Amino acid sequence: MIGITEASIGFLLLIAFLFLGLHVAVAMFLVALLGAALYLGPPLVAAFGTQLWGAMEDYVLLSIPLYILLGEILVRSGSTDRLYRSLADWLNFLPGGLLHTNIGASAVFSAVSGSSVATAATISTVALPSFRKRRYDTRLVLGSIAAGASLGNLIPPGIALIVYGAMTNTSVGQLYAAAVIPGIMMTVLFMGTIIMIALLKPDLVRQKEVAEPLAARLKRLVDLLPPLVIFGIIMGSIYTGWATVTESAALAVVVALPIAALYGRLSISMLHECFIATANLTAMSLLILAVAFYLNFVMGLLGVTPALGAFATSIGASPLELIIALTVFYLLLGIFFETLPMLVGTVPVVFPVIVAAGIDPVWFGVFIVLMCEISLISPPVGMTLYVIQAVRREGTISEVFQGTVPFFIAMVVMTVLLIAFPEMALWLPRISFGP
Repeated sequence: MIGITEASIGFLLLIAFLFLGLHVAVAMFLVALLGAALYLGPPLVAAFGTQLWGAMEDYVLLSIPLYILLGEILVRSGSTDRLYRSLADWLNFLPGGLLHTNIGASAVFSAVSGSSVATAATISTVALPSFRKRRYDTRLVLGSIAAGASLGNLIPPGIALIVYGAMTNTSVGQLYAAAVIPGIMMTVLFMGTIIMIALLKPDLVRQKEVAEPLAARLKRLVDLLPPLVIFGIIMGSIYTGWATVTESAALAVVVALPIAALYGRLSISMLHECFIATANLTAMSLLILAVAFYLNFVMGLLGVTPALGAFATSIGASPLELIIALTVFYLLLGIFFETLPMLVGTVPVVFPVIVAAGIDPVWFGVFIVLMCEISLISPPVGMTLYVIQAVRREGTISEVFQGTVPFFIAMVVMTVLLIAFPEMALWLPRISFGP
């Protein structure tokens, strides 16, 4: 058993390793290995192999490669291009014009892909060519794409929600339900931000979009059906109890294949590309997660969880004070670290504290994913910012940084709303799954 002092040293050591540039999996493994070697002995060090295997036996983790595969199929089928054009028909009338399509398309694609980075890469590829001949401020265009991409993990079925649920034994179905309303609110706040900028600084949005004939717009509405049908299958099968989270992901993949065939894109070579991309992303994600489970295992044997719980009780901080402190902590941490390192590196330490404070684990899951999403658009490390710049292949990364500022503020406002009105996240899980 160790106390709060030793646990704090271990956490600071983890942060130090990450600052030195070590991969998050390597950093967590070194901390876990050091703790096991110093306090538990060689047998527990050697248990890493068993723990690695055991961690990957969690059935819910199978949904991660399935959701990644789903996103890859939809991108290569051309569904995203059609989705963007269809949404543009109906959102261009708003102040800010085509910028709203970046947010709307990102929200819909997020609802089927579950990945912010994938959303950033996909929407950038589709959207940027549309803006090159239009008179929009470049920074605002890039910022809207980055903001939309940040919805990838917040809007179900976000992969970060799956990871949090697996690490904390929290129902992923309840987490999905909890994230629906905050995800919609975040989308509305982003679009409201664009409208405000367009009204206050019209020189930044000088392009007036020409409305297509109503008949043409109605005809293209059919392109919205594939992602909406897939989203309906995922969420509907989970909430009705007909399928688990993993089974719903498999059903979505099965439905995506005939959609790709309908668009004339289904082929052996296309599937091969999808499988290779899925394998690469899955290997990276699950390696980090497996090491995180080993770290949790070592922390459990060392008594870190009860020590942190006792510490939280002893300081006498109210749940609100604790959440405010964690908000500041994560906003600062997000400047230096990406989503997954933040999530898997801090949850084992923070979760016992919030449970001891009486904070709902489902609500906290939405909160921490929102904090992690803010990190994605926080310079200088925000992953989506560099993905967008890589797709863009011109200008400087500083333009992307500048464009995210108003949307960063919008996400901070969303955080305040989530803290002030926790029922925003708890109402739907309560009526869907009961108290």
